[in-house]
Amino acid sequence: MQMKKPAAKKLSVGICGASGYTGMELLRILALHPHITVTAVTSEKSAGRKVGDVFPFLSSYGSLRFEPMDRERLLGKADLFFLALPHGASQEAVHYFFSNGRKVVDLSADYRLTNPKTYAAWYGLLHNYPAALKKTVYGLPELYRKKIQKASLIANPGCYPTSAVLGIMPAVRDRLIDLSTITIDSKSGTSGAGRKADLGISFCEVNEGFKAYGLVTHRHTPEIEQEISNLAGKKVVVNFTPHLLPVDRGILTTIYAKLKKKTDTKTVLSLYGRTYAKEPFVRVLPEGVLPNVKNVRGTNTCEVGVKVNDRTNTLIIVSAIDNLVKGASGQAVQNMNLMMGFAETAGLGQLALYP
Repeated sequence: MQMKKPAAKKLSVGICGASGYTGMELLRILALHPHITVTAVTSEKSAGRKVGDVFPFLSSYGSLRFEPMDRERLLGKADLFFLALPHGASQEAVHYFFSNGRKVVDLSADYRLTNPKTYAAWYGLLHNYPAALKKTVYGLPELYRKKIQKASLIANPGCYPTSAVLGIMPAVRDRLIDLSTITIDSKSGTSGAGRKADLGISFCEVNEGFKAYGLVTHRHTPEIEQEISNLAGKKVVVNFTPHLLPVDRGILTTIYAKLKKKTDTKTVLSLYGRTYAKEPFVRVLPEGVLPNVKNVRGTNTCEVGVKVNDRTNTLIIVSAIDNLVKGASGQAVQNMNLMMGFAETAGLGQLALYP
């Protein structure tokens, strides 16, 4: 009689701030992850309630209940923590779990900017944990996969920066464009503003409307500039304008930049195809086909399309992601997979929502 092998021990995971949209998406993804057991979830507003009572489609979590954010009690409940807390609130919690030997993926902006002075200038907060900040790895796998694999603290990228950097990366690396001419125009669904009561993102205010916001002041600007500058090897400043779409989820980003020399769409597409050929979550579209947020809804995929405007010698790049998945929780799970030595696509390969 053949003996069965004992089941491999699953990684215990805690989610702090689990009743928001990014927390909800983490729960949705991790429910089917083959190597994970969610052992703790926090929420101040929903403390004491079962996960399935707050999110009925997640009833598979059974008796798991939301609890208050008590770091000392939580510490012994998980080996890895996702922090889906507001900016500013993550700083101390990240430091506590990290300094006590836990792996951390932080979905706030508190550890994304490598220069604490830049963080203070754009967020109006001092960074109180510079030592932890220096050990943080920016969690864009397509750029920093090897560093992520060795890291214990990940700053999960923002949604707009993910769409912008993945869109422009090949063009910057191959020195196709004049870096002083970059304009980034992005549109996001309302879930990007979070799961909260706010008149500005209520149905009647958003439905049938379309507007720009955060002109020259949006806090994802320095994050975009930081990563493009790292790619270019010198400081780059961009024009970035976000817009609010009357849809639940998705980001469509259009990037414009002057070409350094004459080229054509086919040549640029070939470059993009080579760059992303082995990337499981970036899909370069064929000539004449452009990204659509509907096609990436619920997935961890970034679609990218390009077009050269011969008349103006301009490269136009279009990218689409789901702001809650590749722009937040899906990318966080992708980072966890790399950190823990799991298959990078574990729990992510079959994700999709009906359009």
